[in-house]
Amino acid sequence: MKAKKITIGLFNDTFFPMVDGVVSVVDNYARELCKYANVIVFVPSIPNSKFDDSIFPYKVVRCKSLKIPYGDYAWPQPNFDKKFIDTLNSYKLDIVHIHSPFGLGKMAIKYAKKNNIPVIATMHSQFKQDFKRAVKLNSLANILTKSRIKIFNKCDECWAVNQEVARIFYEDYGYKTMPRVMNNATEMKKIAKNNLELKNLIKKYNIKSEKIFLFVGRLNKLKGVIFLANSLKILKDKYPDFKFKMLYIGTGQDEEELKELVNKNNMNKDIIFCGKITDRKLLAAYYSLADLFLFPSMYDASSIVQIEAASQCTPTLFVKGAATTATISNNVNGFIAENNEKKYADKIYEIINNTDLYKSVCKNVYNDIYINWEDKIKEVYELYIELINKKNN
Repeated sequence: MKAKKITIGLFNDTFFPMVDGVVSVVDNYARELCKYANVIVFVPSIPNSKFDDSIFPYKVVRCKSLKIPYGDYAWPQPNFDKKFIDTLNSYKLDIVHIHSPFGLGKMAIKYAKKNNIPVIATMHSQFKQDFKRAVKLNSLANILTKSRIKIFNKCDECWAVNQEVARIFYEDYGYKTMPRVMNNATEMKKIAKNNLELKNLIKKYNIKSEKIFLFVGRLNKLKGVIFLANSLKILKDKYPDFKFKMLYIGTGQDEEELKELVNKNNMNKDIIFCGKITDRKLLAAYYSLADLFLFPSMYDASSIVQIEAASQCTPTLFVKGAATTATISNNVNGFIAENNEKKYADKIYEIINNTDLYKSVCKNVYNDIYINWEDKIKEVYELYIELINKKNN
């Protein structure tokens, strides 16, 4: 007799057409999980957007939301959306997995407790940094962080995206136990060097012998985009014969300030803003095009982009002390520079001019860091079944 499919509820406080790392994770979880189970994704609508959810191979249920002024995100309002609540309660979920400890996450926990089913949460972000930027007061940021930890502590199990994030939530934020580490992955596959999109990019940007550097993500100061632009200015001034082009992919709240800085530094020919790119095949070509992925973020926990870069054998240069370095070893399967603009610039030059080391790291980053969602979600699904059985016994 064929086993009955379980029904999984994934909850997040943002979704397409907004694009970020967590949205990508939720989408890939759902795409792979629906091969084994019934999957329903509960997310907010985005004001003034008519996104077609029928394109997904899984069910999407949206709640009402409000646009956040001067920000990239919307504010979910599930408690004020009776239709959404009724729809949620009409489903018989077997397990709940939240990806954000705010409005929809809180509602998901309430649903799980009421129906006596397991609830998992993934710790994607270092929330304290977000709160510090938003409220400008450490004391208030601490209070807001503690309020999120209370929500995580209501879950049956929490997963951190790498060992350093697990440590931060346990030792610094006060989560009740050391979280399970569940690394992220990507659906990207390595593309051939004669790939059409890649050839078109070489032609588009008139690339000859110069080195290509890449950043992908929200153009937000927390991601280190200003730090990066300043480092590249130092690199150009210190090594005038070193030719490079820097490609920024993404949009964000600090985009105009970044562009003004690039213009002020007279680097408009060296730094190119490519805008938001949602075509995954094209994005893979950008990663393949790049000699080095530059990611000086002290904010990110374990960004998908570093795994995407690894899928094309492109190593990442991080900054020392960043949680994103937890999965790599310096000069083995990635690079780490001091958290200093001048030293970051010197490290770029050093990497590119050490050909043997660079080639070795390119090989290792693919073998060590790249993992496909198909393999990762098999592990996730087995854990879901284990938690469901444990709850039922």
